[in-house]
Amino acid sequence: MAFPARLVRVALLLLVALSFCAGTHHGPREFRKALGSDKFGLVVRRSIAEAPADINVTTNSSFILAEHRTFRKDPLNSFDRYTGGWNISEVHYWASVGYTAYPLFIVALLWFVLFFLLMIGITCYHCCCPHHSYSYSKVAYALSLILLILFTCAAIAGSVVLYDGQGKFNSSTTTTLDFVVSQANFTVENLNNLSDSLSAAKKVDIGQFLLPPNTMGQINEIQGKLNSSATDLATRTSDNSEKIRKLLNRVRIALIVISAVMLFLAFVGFLASIFGLKFLVNILVVFGWIMVTGTFILCGVFLLLHNVVGDTCVSMDEWVAHPTEHTALDDIIPCVDPTTANETLTRTREVTSQLVNLVNQVITNVSNRNFPAAATPFYYNQSGPLIPLLCNPFMADLSNRTCTRGEVMLDNATQVFRSFECQTRTVSGTEICTTVGRLTPRIFGQMAAGVNVSLGLYQYGPFLVQLQDCTFVRDTFTNISQNYCPGLEMHSKWVYIGLALVSTAVMLSLIFWVIYARERRHRVYNKQHKHDPMGGNA
Repeated sequence: MAFPARLVRVALLLLVALSFCAGTHHGPREFRKALGSDKFGLVVRRSIAEAPADINVTTNSSFILAEHRTFRKDPLNSFDRYTGGWNISEVHYWASVGYTAYPLFIVALLWFVLFFLLMIGITCYHCCCPHHSYSYSKVAYALSLILLILFTCAAIAGSVVLYDGQGKFNSSTTTTLDFVVSQANFTVENLNNLSDSLSAAKKVDIGQFLLPPNTMGQINEIQGKLNSSATDLATRTSDNSEKIRKLLNRVRIALIVISAVMLFLAFVGFLASIFGLKFLVNILVVFGWIMVTGTFILCGVFLLLHNVVGDTCVSMDEWVAHPTEHTALDDIIPCVDPTTANETLTRTREVTSQLVNLVNQVITNVSNRNFPAAATPFYYNQSGPLIPLLCNPFMADLSNRTCTRGEVMLDNATQVFRSFECQTRTVSGTEICTTVGRLTPRIFGQMAAGVNVSLGLYQYGPFLVQLQDCTFVRDTFTNISQNYCPGLEMHSKWVYIGLALVSTAVMLSLIFWVIYARERRHRVYNKQHKHDPMGGNA
């Protein structure tokens, strides 16, 4: 697999955190932190097979991401503390982070079971004991009314918090997703541009000088890998981003519906209790019983999501701070892929150097020489000051080279060479200079094309280095951690707080619907039977 496809996994990692989906399991790989440098000065991580003999390599010294934050009880391991750190491919990580939300799941279960038993008990009591007491207490009546109003206001406040939180959470996740997609698209664009530059290099024909045939074949090979990687990354980015946008939109709609339904339920239930609509209250009690159970479960899910987002953000920070350590992220984002990264970097330097040499060869052997008129096609009446040589940024071994005095830099070579262009007339199909100058428009155009291709390849070198040593990924993670993680954590917290508040408020409101409706009914009955001021019996 070519190295840019690894960037797909960066996007997938972030999208996993946003969409609360676990990735596929990757087994641990024998991967070490032994450092090494290539001739280009790149610091890379090596596998054990590449480690020199004098380095003591061990495989049990992996750096644990978010170690303190993920130090939670693991229900799958006798409730011992989980010590493996952030690792989305580890089932014990998900068990431990899921355990943080167990109180909400327990509340949902107890509420569902106990309230169901309570409703069964009340039904049986009314069926078996038709003789009811209508005792009435002003204190109970007033207190139940006050608490009903209080919990109804709390339910309304919870619905508002939930609605506002879901909007901001959706905005944060969408913005983060857009950033990840833009980074992936940026990579695709650079890879395509690099491939185009390599393709243009094959077509450069300067004064009948061409690149060597073996270089042409190597360009074709690496160009195919670049195109494959760019296409794969673009396809995966498009497909996964579309799926996650649909998921986020569904979550947003679900939260909006829940906040609206709970608000409606609290308000209508309050009015039904106030006006003594017993049948409607009973229907709303059953409906509310189910809604509260589901909302508590959803609250637990969002608490779990909030913790996963926090773990992921801390892990990205620590991974950036320890780029040479073996971590769980290395199973998702292996930063060194010599088969394509080094090959592409070497090929771009090689082609850049050869194109510069090609331009200099034309300058030295053709343009800067004064041939006799019979020496066609090298004679075209060139004259005037000599053209300076183009600076080759690389040595023969492709290491970096400092330009010497008098050489022309790649970035302004086209402007410099233009000043040596002459005016021409065509004689027997050949351009002949009619003014002072050493480059015909045709040769200048060919040299400019060669310079532009060389400059393009030279400028994409740092980008390839960033992909290879994970500077690009580290910069992306740093940006996400600083600019996106705070919003994601805050707004996911708002969502589960809103869900918890509205669930609890509606649950208590539901109980006091029944209590207040009973007290109101008894109060009305006692008013109608003033001869029995203590409440009497039916």
